[in-house]
Amino acid sequence: MRDSASDATEFQASPAPPAPTVAQALSFWLRLGCISFGGPAGQIALMHTELVERRRWISEGRYLHALNYCMLLPGPEAQQLATYLGWLLHGTRGGIAAGALFVLPSLVILIALSWIYMALGQTPAVAGVLWGIKPAVTAIVLAAAWRIGKRSLKNAVLWAIAAVAFVAIYVFHLPFPVIVLSAALVGLVGARTAPDHFRSGSGHGSHSAQRVRAVIDDDTPTPEHARFSRPRLLRQLAVGLGLWAGVMAALVAWGGLQGTLAQMGWFFTKAALLTFGGAYAVLPYVAQAAVMHHGWLSAPQMIDGLALGETTPGPLIMVVAFVAFVGGWTQPMFGPEAVFMAGVVAACVATFFTFLPSFVFILAGGALVEATHGQLRFTAPLVAIAAAVVGVIVNLAVFFAQHVLWPEGLGGAFAWASALIGLASAVALMRFEVSVMRVIGACALIGLARALLA
Repeated sequence: MRDSASDATEFQASPAPPAPTVAQALSFWLRLGCISFGGPAGQIALMHTELVERRRWISEGRYLHALNYCMLLPGPEAQQLATYLGWLLHGTRGGIAAGALFVLPSLVILIALSWIYMALGQTPAVAGVLWGIKPAVTAIVLAAAWRIGKRSLKNAVLWAIAAVAFVAIYVFHLPFPVIVLSAALVGLVGARTAPDHFRSGSGHGSHSAQRVRAVIDDDTPTPEHARFSRPRLLRQLAVGLGLWAGVMAALVAWGGLQGTLAQMGWFFTKAALLTFGGAYAVLPYVAQAAVMHHGWLSAPQMIDGLALGETTPGPLIMVVAFVAFVGGWTQPMFGPEAVFMAGVVAACVATFFTFLPSFVFILAGGALVEATHGQLRFTAPLVAIAAAVVGVIVNLAVFFAQHVLWPEGLGGAFAWASALIGLASAVALMRFEVSVMRVIGACALIGLARALLA
């Protein structure tokens, strides 16, 4: 058994790397925005690999502390996590840059794909690429659950929480907020009755590879910009609310309260505040309102938009950009000759109102979260939530697998070719640690070849 002196020597033998410059961080966040495939689970795992394991900009304990807070919030947790880590490293400008660069590549790509979809229609080649990618997405989510579970489920109690969460959402269809609150309650009780099972952080008595220092380590003092200040909190809330009110007032002044853009701004604000549990928790609400109430697009178009969202980098909730683009295209605000411009403006409006609350939650609330770091009564509920989220991610993988492997429903034929692609993707990701980008690319080429040879 190692004693504390040997642990200290081992810890000092691996000094923290140099703190990243703003330019280095910007380069990383832009790259992340371009390669963050696989939905929130894959994106969270990718950030862990890059920031905790490879670059060592943040320790695993601080990473999980930030992740657990983001899991509690409405909105896209992976984008919020990027914003939080960028803010922790470089203050408000770092948080805004990280969160924006996580979204902007996806917005640009989805606008381009939406234009191709509306102007050129679907082709066999595009359908083939989508066919090849869908099993890979299933494998990416499953691999992410496996990676996160290895780090989060450190004892039998946390494994049990994950299993119960899976059963609760898959069998009993309990809402995600109920699962989160229940897990938090278990953690709160566990902090008093079994504290050793609910401690966060990494490497207590673990291998030396897990004891290397990070730029922001478990015991690193909270940076000045991340310390709680009431005036700063009020100022950030005022700026966020002012931005929302200012843009909304401009849209109302331009097209009226019932205008398409004002209606989109109000609707996607509500959607942003309802996205507990990730995009799949709110997509039924978005689909129902956008298709049946507002008539921005048809049901088949909504399904196609979801497929495009699954196969582009960035948060899956970015499907709102497709919804808004099609709505702007079909209800052109600038005349019949400017349908593309109408679609672009609508997509940007939807993106702004969908993600603005996330920036406010992180930039205003992050200091409160940092103040709870290392306090068991606050961290234990978050540790329990992290365990429950593993079960929820497994449920998402099962959801994907059912629709990919039985495309005509569970009573239909089994898609053996898709199963083989998914299995090969899972082996590549979990056994050989092939990058997500390469797996997606290979599966896309397989789907394209299948379509061309058919």
